[in-house]
Amino acid sequence: MSSNSASAVNGNDSKKFKGDSRSARVPSRVIHIRKLPGDVTEGEVISLGLPFGKVTNLLMLKGKNQAFIEMNTEEAANTMVSYYPSVTPVLHGQPIYVQFSNHKKLKTDSSPNRARAQATLQAVNSMQSGNLALAASAAAMDTGMAMAGQSPVLRIIVENLLYPVTLDVLHQIFSKFGTVLKIITFTKNSRFQALLQYADPTSAQHAKLSLDGQNIYNACCTLCIDFSKLTSLNVKYNNGKSRGYTRPDRPSGDSQPLLDQTMAAAFGLSVPSIHGALAPLAIPSAAAAAGRIAILGLAGAGNSVLLVSNLNTERVTPQSLFILFGVYGDVQWVKILFNKKENARVQMADGNQAQLAMSHLNGHKLHGKATCVTLSKHQNVQLPREGQEDQGLTKDYGNSPLHRFKKPSSKNFQNIFLPSATLHLSNIPPSISEEDLKALFSSNGGVIKGFKFFQKDCKMALIQMGSVEEAVQALIDLHNHDLGENHHLRVSFSKSTI
Repeated sequence: MSSNSASAVNGNDSKKFKGDSRSARVPSRVIHIRKLPGDVTEGEVISLGLPFGKVTNLLMLKGKNQAFIEMNTEEAANTMVSYYPSVTPVLHGQPIYVQFSNHKKLKTDSSPNRARAQATLQAVNSMQSGNLALAASAAAMDTGMAMAGQSPVLRIIVENLLYPVTLDVLHQIFSKFGTVLKIITFTKNSRFQALLQYADPTSAQHAKLSLDGQNIYNACCTLCIDFSKLTSLNVKYNNGKSRGYTRPDRPSGDSQPLLDQTMAAAFGLSVPSIHGALAPLAIPSAAAAAGRIAILGLAGAGNSVLLVSNLNTERVTPQSLFILFGVYGDVQWVKILFNKKENARVQMADGNQAQLAMSHLNGHKLHGKATCVTLSKHQNVQLPREGQEDQGLTKDYGNSPLHRFKKPSSKNFQNIFLPSATLHLSNIPPSISEEDLKALFSSNGGVIKGFKFFQKDCKMALIQMGSVEEAVQALIDLHNHDLGENHHLRVSFSKSTI
């Protein structure tokens, strides 16, 4: 950038800028930020760099809706530039763009605006290191940050939880208001909750004002948002319950990591392919297909009846379809077509559950054949007429005690995964041993590749079958199996491996 061209747009401020030119896109400590909203503050621009390291310098070119920030190390700058193509940052509802500058260092001479930028930098960096008193100083107030007493961490409670709310859904929604650094989810007092940390309190305030009281999905999953008393979150693991978005190298702990492959590659990491893993920034396919993200303005799902075709006519039964599709919703009716027994209709409790089951089960093998699952043209399962031969092919499961999702606060909503070779077992009585369970799951010819009890709770275990198809069959055969002592085995798919 020449001093003359910059000054023509931004007045005297730009005349103060001096730098050593480098070729475009070569890594540099200096980062060029474009398409900023006209009312953006210095603090908001600085907040874009804070997750990745210390911001040491700032130049605002408000007349051009641009800015330059300088990071303390080239490594921090490189991490920032690698991260933001995957997560388009948004300020004041406007997407902005981040790239390396063609300048190696950012040098600005003394001026009132230079002093303003440095005062903001001092306040923000002090806040980042825990000195809230300095962050609430007059310098920070002058820059429009107004952070005194306000935390960048939000406490989120999801009321009326009828459908799963995952880390990825929360990240997608809250990233609209600023850079999300960390999320931790948990269940307390039978309520699904989350702690979410932004890079700066301003973003947290915007998110709270915009989202508090809104529904994630149509007519349910209501967000209740408050500021947390915490000023920073400690995320130890990247898994299905917690995520540090600037540290993809963290271990997964007891759960499978859910890192997007593109994201990992940007950080130079090698992450194994995970069957069914969700990209951190995408709404899960089931929710997208169902069209039930109310905050994003999508319409609700409609038809609750699925057409399941290419069935194994010798082995399929209404009960096997009820157990399998019941992993993804509460099945009301199953009807195997009398004259076309390779086809069946499965009616779920609502259209959202139907979409969820369709997106997870379409193409997976059942009894040796890859099933095709689509929405039916029928809005309800048609019952056989009185006196019509049916051979027990139509079953009513509306009042079944095996429904997994009758309770709105059920943890089952947080544990919906694609069919996998690893099964999660629960409700195991103390008298049942590892060998007992291995014998049970191999009794139908299945191969056991791994087994482990949960360390803190021997009522639960993971068992890994020889293939996904074997696991599907085992789930159908053994879910609700009577283990004695008034314990019926609960079986579901797991995202973990052993």
